[in-house]
Amino acid sequence: MGPNAILRVAEALRAGPDAGAIQDVFERAGLAGYLTTTPTQMVDEREVTALHQALRAVIGVRQARQIGVVAGQLTGDYLLANRIPRPAQWVLKALPRQYALRILLKAIERNAWTFAGSAGFSTQEGPRTRFILEGSRVCLGATDSPTPLCDFYAATFERLLRKLVDTEVRVIEVQCQSMGHPTCVFEVRSDA
Repeated sequence: MGPNAILRVAEALRAGPDAGAIQDVFERAGLAGYLTTTPTQMVDEREVTALHQALRAVIGVRQARQIGVVAGQLTGDYLLANRIPRPAQWVLKALPRQYALRILLKAIERNAWTFAGSAGFSTQEGPRTRFILEGSRVCLGATDSPTPLCDFYAATFERLLRKLVDTEVRVIEVQCQSMGHPTCVFEVRSDA
């Protein structure tokens, strides 16, 4: 998986109210070395799972979800600044919403290996556009959760959609494997 899944969590932790927990979180995940030598290449997806498990264990689920949101937003910002070419961004912003959304969904699907690892990923268009993730590395191992845990993904998708398609859009995780569902499903909703 891309190193953003680790780098942006560290960045969000450092900037958040639990900054003092960063060493404990990364040590518990077996990733303390990344605090001094940040990854620049793809990382093992098991490291991403271990990091999110450690995050929930050390700072609690509520705070871990908030860190996931910030890390996802930072990932979206990174992708906009470094991975999605400016001309493509201009084109998407100029297109009608339904066309921009369709093009962006296809691009996300083509690059899913960078954020989903071995998890299955697909999109559905229709009255409710959806992102579907089977085998999410973020919530892997969590069971019987009363709330969805893949805030990292929801926030990343939402940041990209708000910047490139519709400033009023929201991405909500409506089911999560951590709650006993077979897949994690994220719905694209418009406040407009």
